[in-house]
Amino acid sequence: MGSGGAARRRHFDPITKCSSVEPRTTQTVAADLDGTLLISPSAFPYYLLVSLEAGSLIRALTLLLSVPFIYFTYIVLSEKIAIKAFVFITFARLRVRDVEMVARSVLPRFYAEDVRQDTWAVFSSFGRRCIVTANPRIMVEWFVKEFLGADVVIGTELECSRNGERFTGFVKGKGVMVGERKREAIVKEFGDELPDLGIGDRVTDHEFMAVCKQGYMVPRSRCDPVPRNKLLKQVIFHDGRLVRRPTPFVALLTFLWLPVGFFISLFRVYTNIMIPEKIARYNYVIQGIKLVIKGTPPPPLKKGQGGVLLVCNHRTVLDPVIIAVALRRKVSCVTYSISKFSELISPIKAVALSRERERDAANIKKLLEEGDLVICPEGTTCREPFLLRFSALFAELTDRIVPVAINTKQGVFYGTTVRGHKLLDPYFVFMNPRPTYEVTFLDQLPAEITCRGGKSPIEVANHIQRVIGDTLGFECTNLTRKDKYAMLAGTDGRVANKKESEKEKYK
Repeated sequence: MGSGGAARRRHFDPITKCSSVEPRTTQTVAADLDGTLLISPSAFPYYLLVSLEAGSLIRALTLLLSVPFIYFTYIVLSEKIAIKAFVFITFARLRVRDVEMVARSVLPRFYAEDVRQDTWAVFSSFGRRCIVTANPRIMVEWFVKEFLGADVVIGTELECSRNGERFTGFVKGKGVMVGERKREAIVKEFGDELPDLGIGDRVTDHEFMAVCKQGYMVPRSRCDPVPRNKLLKQVIFHDGRLVRRPTPFVALLTFLWLPVGFFISLFRVYTNIMIPEKIARYNYVIQGIKLVIKGTPPPPLKKGQGGVLLVCNHRTVLDPVIIAVALRRKVSCVTYSISKFSELISPIKAVALSRERERDAANIKKLLEEGDLVICPEGTTCREPFLLRFSALFAELTDRIVPVAINTKQGVFYGTTVRGHKLLDPYFVFMNPRPTYEVTFLDQLPAEITCRGGKSPIEVANHIQRVIGDTLGFECTNLTRKDKYAMLAGTDGRVANKKESEKEKYK
């Protein structure tokens, strides 16, 4: 789409004629974002993600319903007015801090899947890189700097309230960064040393491209996205509930499914609480929950014999429950935090860790005496094909250790969150039309690879991480729960106990 009314049409060669082979480390490039560096010419999915994750479901629905009118305005009247409408509906009264966190934790994963190969090949060959976009700068700056290596980000600036905590919904200064505004911003930023190359995809980009020494247009043609591991960084952590990029059509289908999925989820959650693990697997089949079991599960414990420690990677809050269903018997689990309500509705025994080493060790030993125990030593979930560092505490407590590799497929909603309501995690898992779990039971660790066999706890933990990673095809990392929460929420991921909460309250 493009208005092009006030812009002067010029001729620029297509980007395919620009050589990306020779490095241009001493030169500067300026590029538009939507339809240029990104495959999608529309920023709507990213506005909707901000309105949903930093705002509310009602705000996101309002934005979706406004799409026909805003697109009509874009095509017939003015690109600037259409963008201002998107900005107002999305940002009015939102907290600046919330938008910043969504830009860091939610948007990069969707942006990373949308980077255009041919433009990226050219853009990445330059030493100094500038992004000039009509999008609000706060939406795009984190991604383009961290993942695309942009040195300068020029975008639409948003007006804030007097205390600077909330957006008013209006644009700041001279308005939306379109047409002549892009050209003025480029000239102001670079002065006499204008960019060597300008890249755009629509007529309104001609203004800034014309002041660059060379210019190329990105055609509206099909193009494969850049593999995410070819960008400057990989997306390991991300937040938000939506699995698919919410184009208007996908967003409409998602919101229509929401009430249906919610009632299906309630049915799945509460019927499975009452059903014994021996037959729960058959109930899963009836309810459309796919459970794939591989490997040989450990046999039930004998009288006078302690339980097996089942060490698994962590994908969703339901991992221990799924393992119990796969084993067809009761197990216990330990977790970093669990609400009273979650503990009440859990079909298996769940015990919260206190983070006091001796106390936690005693609790784990006691649970192992009672039966099989599931532990997720990563300490938090990871959605992408990576394994976080495994805590080594479990390795000191028993030599009967069975690694379990878990993978999931969620087509509509993610069943994990950092900034959202964790209480809803199991419901979001089961709101997917066909949630899929794949559980692989690996061989019990030989005695020589346990602490009793002379290995240190860290060596045991690292070995299990590698075995699970090889089984799933996941990459092992040294990242921790603390790293995840620092990235996605700006906290250390620690849940304060009651005493700590009281101390904080009366400070």
